[in-house]
Amino acid sequence: MTQREQAAAAFDDLHTRHAAALIRQAYLLTGRPRLARRAVESGFRLAWQRWPEVAVDPDPAGWVRAAVYEYALTPWHRLCPWLRPARKPKKTGGPAEPAGRALLEAVLSLPAPYRRTLLLHDGVGLGLYETAAEIESSTPAAAGRLTHARERVAERLPELGLAAQPPVRQGEILHARLGELAAAQRAEPSPAQRVRTGSEHSARRTTGAAFGVTGLFTLVALVMVVTTPDHYTRPPQRPLATAPHSPVSPAGHGAGATGAGTHEGTRAGTHAGARKGAKRHGDAAGHGTPREARLTPDVR
Repeated sequence: MTQREQAAAAFDDLHTRHAAALIRQAYLLTGRPRLARRAVESGFRLAWQRWPEVAVDPDPAGWVRAAVYEYALTPWHRLCPWLRPARKPKKTGGPAEPAGRALLEAVLSLPAPYRRTLLLHDGVGLGLYETAAEIESSTPAAAGRLTHARERVAERLPELGLAAQPPVRQGEILHARLGELAAAQRAEPSPAQRVRTGSEHSARRTTGAAFGVTGLFTLVALVMVVTTPDHYTRPPQRPLATAPHSPVSPAGHGAGATGAGTHEGTRAGTHAGARKGAKRHGDAAGHGTPREARLTPDVR
């Protein structure tokens, strides 16, 4: 037997032993039979794609269960009415007892994290530490969710008598009732070989889509490189704004020169006249006869 045949045989055995139970658990999570079956198929397909990892896991069934629960409670399912968890359970074809239906409605009324915690601890029978590890939370947080879920169920179904019981006894009562409710549901999983084939086809489609997207981006980049000019194009130069001027005749230049000369001559003449005036004033002061100071008024 080849290595692939051994892996296929181990996968088929895992699917045979746990697929039906997981469908029932997924139904308790969602209240929708088709969504429960789809979640289980998705979980096992993912397990076959990652079989080298799942095969060496300490708890392969727990690995698949975590994948099934994640798919069943995915938030994007709320966008699709046929994938959204039901508030009231849909019929699966099994016996529908009023007490069991009331319990399922109480479980579906819980928020998704509390519903998952309650089902793992009181339904599947995991310990508190294992439950916290599977829901990826701390142990105190898991204990708080479990306590809140039990209180909500006790309020909706007082006939169960959970309110007056200690926590251990509450877990025993809910474990028995949830087990009976799950066993009453009809579960028909797909054949293991069909799940493996679907997983391989899905993997090929995903790989092809990835290559297609990569090729598209490469083509777009190539087109941009080809169409983009490979040289620098200088931007158009704008003409500089210049003041308008009119041509001046040579005569105008002469007149301007004459005017300039006249201005300079006038300014030079003014300075010369000032110097001459100062000189005459000095000469008059030097050559003139100074008057004698009169101590008495000149009476004429």
